[in-house]
Amino acid sequence: MRAAVLHEIGQDKLEVLDDVEAVGFGPGKVKLRVRATGLCHSDVSAMSGVLPQPAPFIPGHEGAGEVIDIGDGVTGLSAGDRVLVCWLPACGTCPACRRGQTQLCLAGFMNAGTPNFKRPGGDVFGFAGTGTFTEEVVVDAGCAVPIPDDVPFEIAALIGCGVTTGLGAAINTAQVEAGSSVAVIGCGGVGISTIQGARVQGAAQIVAVDPVASRREAALRFGATEAVAPDGLADAKQRITAGEGFDYVFEVVGKSVTARTAYENTRRGGTLCVVGAGAMDDNFQVNMFELFFDEKRILPSMYGGGDVLRSYERAIALWRAGRIDLESMITHRVQLAEINDALDQMRTGEALRTCIEL
Repeated sequence: MRAAVLHEIGQDKLEVLDDVEAVGFGPGKVKLRVRATGLCHSDVSAMSGVLPQPAPFIPGHEGAGEVIDIGDGVTGLSAGDRVLVCWLPACGTCPACRRGQTQLCLAGFMNAGTPNFKRPGGDVFGFAGTGTFTEEVVVDAGCAVPIPDDVPFEIAALIGCGVTTGLGAAINTAQVEAGSSVAVIGCGGVGISTIQGARVQGAAQIVAVDPVASRREAALRFGATEAVAPDGLADAKQRITAGEGFDYVFEVVGKSVTARTAYENTRRGGTLCVVGAGAMDDNFQVNMFELFFDEKRILPSMYGGGDVLRSYERAIALWRAGRIDLESMITHRVQLAEINDALDQMRTGEALRTCIEL
């Protein structure tokens, strides 16, 4: 079986091998044939060590495909079913799940420490307990979510992570109000989805902020009312809000420096929503006076900040109705053998989302 493997954390290239085997199939598990998978920035962050992940590992967590086989005790799934991969399934019984905060369930994270692949040289992990840069993968049954027949695999893959994360940040976490002003810092796939979520919510002004010109141009097609380079944000703040600051600012980069910029461009009493996944040693700082005096809400958003199954259904409904554009988010399509080209496209900002077709 072919798969793209990172041998050591810190390497910037993947090796496509054909001696990988998906393992761990048994009760409560399903085996999937991956048909399409998106390249998410979190995959790159895991490769570089920003996000913790044992190695060697197979990146990829934004995938969709077909069920090959189901283990004992699995209900609601059959061989041949079309599914998307949920990298953070809810167990339904932990305290977070019982409180209705299923996006904070840690059960899925526990799978990240159990190898679900092997090679002649030893065990191989799957990123976030999945690992979709491969032809086949074994996952918990909760990771395989059935999708309607009219949803293409590449669209379902995007909904499995980036789209749900971005839409949910605007709709679930920040709860953007109609007529409000919004700034989105970082306009990759998740940032573009955040822009679309703010548009769905009825924001009057949506300013996209990104250093890459092609991403700024794309943001305008997806609903931003204007797009600026980082050095143009201060001018946009002055023109649009008379210097007060935006009602909502979304940080979709995952760095403390951009989070601080987001905080400074949020109005007093406004909302800073942190969507980007950053490093454990990168600390975001505010002083105690401004924290008290400005009364800005700082809201992290994990996987869209809500029940992911409901979020998937909502994304599909909005896509069907033409309220969000998901097809155009896929700017590049590659085969698995070209995965390193896709990594370069992401690092340079050339791609919004690359679909790897298997």
